[in-house]
Amino acid sequence: MIQIFGDFRDELPSSQEGLTIVFSPTSIPLKQRWRNNGLSADFMADYFATFFPGNKNKTETDPKAEIKSAVSFIANELLENAMKFNDDTSLQSISIRLQMHSDRLVFLATNNINPGAIAKFQTFITHLTTCDPSELYLRQLEKNAEDESESESGLGFLTMMNDYQAKLGWKFETIQKELEPEAIAVTTMVQLAV
Repeated sequence: MIQIFGDFRDELPSSQEGLTIVFSPTSIPLKQRWRNNGLSADFMADYFATFFPGNKNKTETDPKAEIKSAVSFIANELLENAMKFNDDTSLQSISIRLQMHSDRLVFLATNNINPGAIAKFQTFITHLTTCDPSELYLRQLEKNAEDESESESGLGFLTMMNDYQAKLGWKFETIQKELEPEAIAVTTMVQLAV
């Protein structure tokens, strides 16, 4: 089974420049690695910022600083979501890949999802991709202000869409049919124009 939502592109040209970080669930439980997400995201941001020119004139925007900030935020959000919503019973690794293309950066974060959580997540994705992101962002801020215990707000995805004009897509794929329940991988793709 393969299901695609949003702006997910399987046919991207191969990238000459990329970086992949893989987290194995067998060494340290993934949920204990929260503090490492920021370090990993910042490493990706520092690495890819080297490919963009800096701006010595402090009165203008600095493309290098902007890319670094965007990569750090997006990578951190993707890693946090992948860790938070990973199927704890899965022995599959979580990975994040960042590819540089001539016109965009492409993030690919992959984790296993509990089959019981798929319908709720796909409903959220459908809502996210069919509503006005600015309006949805304001509604979600209001909802979070009313209920501070809200842990599945989607504000990270909405910030990517609103602040960075990123395109988001998801691919759900059965990776092991023999298991009961089946093992399902979800890959979140974020495309950021550069």
